[in-house]
Amino acid sequence: MTRKDRQRGFALLIVLWTLAFLSLIGATLVATSRQDTQRARNLIDGAAAEAAADGAVQQAIYGLLDPSARRWRPDGTLHVLRSGQNRIEVRIENESSKVNPNIAPVELMQALMVDLGASSATAARIAAAIADWRSQGDQPLPLGAKAPQYAAAGRDYAPPGASFESLDELGAVLGMTPDLLARLRPHLTLYSEADPDASTTDPVVAAALGNQTRAVVRGNSDEGSQVATISVIVRGPRRTGFSERVVVRTNALDGIRRHEILVREPMALPG
Repeated sequence: MTRKDRQRGFALLIVLWTLAFLSLIGATLVATSRQDTQRARNLIDGAAAEAAADGAVQQAIYGLLDPSARRWRPDGTLHVLRSGQNRIEVRIENESSKVNPNIAPVELMQALMVDLGASSATAARIAAAIADWRSQGDQPLPLGAKAPQYAAAGRDYAPPGASFESLDELGAVLGMTPDLLARLRPHLTLYSEADPDASTTDPVVAAALGNQTRAVVRGNSDEGSQVATISVIVRGPRRTGFSERVVVRTNALDGIRRHEILVREPMALPG
């Protein structure tokens, strides 16, 4: 092989290496472009799902305010809507059907926990501790807990003697467990101003009240104030979605603004 032939072979080898390198770069760019496109598509789908959820909330509020027979009742009925490729599930629940731990009697809280699987002894202690948490004074109720009992249990805090500001705060009550609180949460509210009665649509609360019947939802007319929770689940294409919970008060303001949103919080999308 002559020197000229060797030079030609070396040049050919360089060309082949260059082509291979350019092919690798091209494949990498194509893969990166696909990933960027997928991320952009997911962001667009997510934004569309969130916008669909907000629209569903407004439709639910309109349904609550509708004085006709077509109005949406806050009784937990499932409403299924469509927005583009998004399937939307909406439920409305009357907060007055739930128990407010800031005002509920010890007996009602105890009965509610027993119906949810707690033993009578455990429920009695926690119910008394809940009442002690929200009430002023240093003397605990029988079976209750004030500062000395929390200190004896190794807690570095004591009951504030004030209303609960969130349902999460119940987790700090002496004796409360995450499991029991998770079971209690769907049946509790901080937005009702009276204990539930026979009109409750919550069967667990009804059982705690000693009433197994489901009656007509109270506060469902277009007159008078009511507080309702609107739960929205949006399922979009390519496994995208959005879920939120909105607490709204209706018919409490003037004739121009007939509702106000008290709480809006995103929720984990159910599996």
